[in-house]
Amino acid sequence: MKKVFKSTLLAASVTTLLSAAPVTYAADQVNAAFFLEWATPNMIAKVDKAYDKAMGVDVNWVDFTTGTAMTEAMLAGDIDISYSQGLAPFVTAIQQGAPLKMVGIAVVYEANDCFVKSDLGIDSSNASELEGKTVAVPLNTMADYAFREYMSHLNVDISKMQIVDQAPPDGAKSLADGAVDMACVFGGVASKDAAEVGTAIMSSEQKVEAGIGSFDVISVTEKFATEEPELLKAFLEATEEANGAFGGSDAEFDKIANAAGMDVETTKTQMAGFILPSAKEQLEKYFAKGGIAESAAASLGLVFSDSSDGAQIAKTIDGSFLE
Repeated sequence: MKKVFKSTLLAASVTTLLSAAPVTYAADQVNAAFFLEWATPNMIAKVDKAYDKAMGVDVNWVDFTTGTAMTEAMLAGDIDISYSQGLAPFVTAIQQGAPLKMVGIAVVYEANDCFVKSDLGIDSSNASELEGKTVAVPLNTMADYAFREYMSHLNVDISKMQIVDQAPPDGAKSLADGAVDMACVFGGVASKDAAEVGTAIMSSEQKVEAGIGSFDVISVTEKFATEEPELLKAFLEATEEANGAFGGSDAEFDKIANAAGMDVETTKTQMAGFILPSAKEQLEKYFAKGGIAESAAASLGLVFSDSSDGAQIAKTIDGSFLE
């Protein structure tokens, strides 16, 4: 069964994870990237040092504002594993020849929202009025992908819009200041701020009907996957344990909220829309030949470039570390 936070989750003991005997690896430290304002159960394992204990090495967590910044850090050799990198920045990096691999699915969620300044009176019924307007979009991210999908579905010509590349917090501020007419964002705080002054261009129901959704991946450098395969497997196993151990208690939400830099109410709201596919589900549905990961990546490739080498993308999708 999919683990959905609005329904009852699998109860498991965190003690099992914390007491697991550590294994010694060649590396003495792993650098992992994550997002603030992105509330996932593995943040409990991060705070409790469960990753360190399960993997037998120190895990240094570094926060980023976009998936493209994660890519740059991996290419610079500063990051080994990126947790919950957007599929869009991953595909963009692959198209540019980056030596990265997709090794897991972090979270499945509703497509990021694009908020239109409320006083403009523009919604999905008259979206064409966005032509000639200015929109803040964190380029080559899942918010960018959602923006393009929305505009395509609503028959809006984006070539007639002025697109400004801004990270979600900046886009939300620009929307509030009136510097842009629409802002496409992600993250609990940025989304909350944008929603206070704007209205989502498409409702949740409209997104489902249009088939517009999102998922983030766990990506690694090819170097790390090649040199430390057992360490990578241990990271994925620790993530699986953390997801299964989450029971939805107030103490757990409080710990996740603090780690994500959000209040508890925002954290609960965000996590209510998250689905965490198990390793088994990932292997069967996402990493099988022609599965969701491959088809979605190929689709994104077509969105972000005039031509997409599906074979090139497929080679970078590797679910073997989940087995």
